[in-house]
Amino acid sequence: MTRRYDLAIRNARIFDGTGAASFTGDVAISGDRIAAIGDLGAVSADREVDAKGLALAPGFIDAHTHDDGAVLCGPECMHCKLSQGVTSVVVGNCGISLAPVTMTKRPPAPLDLVGGPESWQFPSFADYAERLRKVPPPTNTYALVGHMSLRVQAMDHDINRAATDKEAAQMKQRLTEALEQGASGFSTGLWYPPSRHAPTDEVIAVAEALRSRGGLYVTHMRDEADGVIDSIEETLKIGKDTGSAVVISHHKCTNPENFGRSTETLALIDRAAKSQTVDFDVYPYIASSTALLPDRLRDDMPVQIATSEPYPEMKGRMLADIAKEWGVDQVTAAKRLLPAAAIYFMMDEQDVQRIIAHPRSMIGSDGIPSNDMPHPRLWGTFPRVLGHYARDLKLISLEQAVHKMTGLTARVFGMMDRGAIREGAYADLVLFDPETVIDTATFAAPKTPARGIMEVWVNGVSSYVGKTGLTGASTGRLITRNVA
Repeated sequence: MTRRYDLAIRNARIFDGTGAASFTGDVAISGDRIAAIGDLGAVSADREVDAKGLALAPGFIDAHTHDDGAVLCGPECMHCKLSQGVTSVVVGNCGISLAPVTMTKRPPAPLDLVGGPESWQFPSFADYAERLRKVPPPTNTYALVGHMSLRVQAMDHDINRAATDKEAAQMKQRLTEALEQGASGFSTGLWYPPSRHAPTDEVIAVAEALRSRGGLYVTHMRDEADGVIDSIEETLKIGKDTGSAVVISHHKCTNPENFGRSTETLALIDRAAKSQTVDFDVYPYIASSTALLPDRLRDDMPVQIATSEPYPEMKGRMLADIAKEWGVDQVTAAKRLLPAAAIYFMMDEQDVQRIIAHPRSMIGSDGIPSNDMPHPRLWGTFPRVLGHYARDLKLISLEQAVHKMTGLTARVFGMMDRGAIREGAYADLVLFDPETVIDTATFAAPKTPARGIMEVWVNGVSSYVGKTGLTGASTGRLITRNVA
């Protein structure tokens, strides 16, 4: 008797996520898993999709997000990711995580980027995990615990100093509990004011919790500008001293005087990788985005306002123009706009391309869903890599691009049976047109879906269709790190 599957995708150009050459074939899905691959002309399915001329890849894994709250509020909140082909997201980055912390007042920037006090309602990671189980998210969710979040609570907002041994021990204990409850690693944001005064020894003391659980250390380093080499060295030391694999977040070299230094940083990372595990993610733009920080402004670094609580009408405008209109300098204007978020034009395109092309780089969007006028990376990162950098510029092959979004990311983060098209893997899939796929989000109009994403499946369920949009499905799961 011929076996019948739930779904058969036929005649697709298959990118299996390993970086190997693509091939033409069929893929059959049964339940939430890939059941068969190859010439499946003899099998039947409840639904048949003819993918001739289209590419089929594992669902993209966003290696760096601030979707901690977005995954909790339904498919529309994750439209920005599903419309790119993203089926799994890594949350809790840059030292910012909603769990295991509660807040009774507005958290300091940049913690407020994931929500006000009403969002900080998870006293334990188990509470956050239970929410994801009770109300399945639109995408799979892999969670880190943020040092900044732990620090603000343990130190009762008195953060302009190093933590005491007792406070560091409390943070370590909270991290240990979270790892036991399903968190997969620890993140820091040492560049930001709430963690700027944390010495390396404090981070190591807290991150020691990772050793027994095989957790990952992920960091927005202390400096990505003049001190980028020292910051990489600090990151490597933390990884070595705690026995942890390391991921450097959104690797870049910022400010004009550091343009071109990616040749140094990548060489250092390659040398270090001979004796410890270190990888990094990157987004395909020359602008970054985070909280508006007046003390970080420079006249030679254009800044666009992404959101402002007291002046919402200023979203999308350049800070220099606002300052001129108000008859003040940019620092004064920035202080008047707070609380706010901004986009900083601070990188060099050649560095961005060099980092994207490096074999260790994964793709992460680093988008901020809460911003009124977000950086276009929130909606455009993955199609931009496929269409602009791989197809048009030929910086990397399409096979390499898919690998950086799928199999590589799954391996680095320890996501079992994700990021691959093979029998037995989860049916997280994206069907796209390799000839037309491209980002359409811009700095002027950032909330626009990409072109060329035809359909997206999360755990075997259709979640997004290019012609009609979201299906309303919400079938994601909490993914935990597997280090076997």
